[in-house]
Amino acid sequence: MAGFQKGDEACFTEIVRRYKDPLTNFSYRILGNRTECEDVVQDAFLRVYRSRHTYKPVAKLSTWIYTITLNLSRTVLRRRSLRWRFFVDRRKEDGEPVEQQDGGAAPDQIADATILHRRIQDALDRLSPKYRTVFVMRDIQDLPYEEIATITGLNLGTVKSRISRARSFLQEELKDLM
Repeated sequence: MAGFQKGDEACFTEIVRRYKDPLTNFSYRILGNRTECEDVVQDAFLRVYRSRHTYKPVAKLSTWIYTITLNLSRTVLRRRSLRWRFFVDRRKEDGEPVEQQDGGAAPDQIADATILHRRIQDALDRLSPKYRTVFVMRDIQDLPYEEIATITGLNLGTVKSRISRARSFLQEELKDLM
C-alpha cells in the first residue's frame, strides 16, 4: 500500500490480485448473490483507489479493505430489506457460487456439490446478518477474532458469542447433512 500511495499503479494491481477472490467470497457469503457481491467488491476497490491517501498503516491493510467491503455489503442488505417492504411479489435471486467446479468431475458429483452448496448458502441466508457476518469472517475467511472485532467495531466477547450462536444455528439447520 505504501508504494501505491507514492503513485506506483502496479502496487494497486497487486492489492487487487491478493484481495479480489477473498473479498468476493466474503461478500457472496453475506449477500448470497453473485452479481451483487461482484458490484460490492468492484466498488470496494474503487474506494480503496480513491481513498488511498487516507489509509494509515495503524491498522492492517486487510482490516481496512474488509471493513470497506463489509460496509458496502451491509448497504446492499439494507436496500434489499427496503425492497422487501415495497414489493410484495419479490422473489429471491439465485446467485452462482464463486468457487468453480473442477472440469474433470462427474456430472452426478457436480450436481451433488451444487445441491450441497445451495443448502449451505440457504442456511447462511436464514442466519441473521449480525451472526452471518462474523461467522463468514471467522469460519470461511479464517480471520482472527481480534481482526473481526476491529472490522465490525464489536467487543471481542460479542464477536465470539455471535460466532458461537451462528455455529449452533447452522449445526441445527444442517444436521441432516452430517
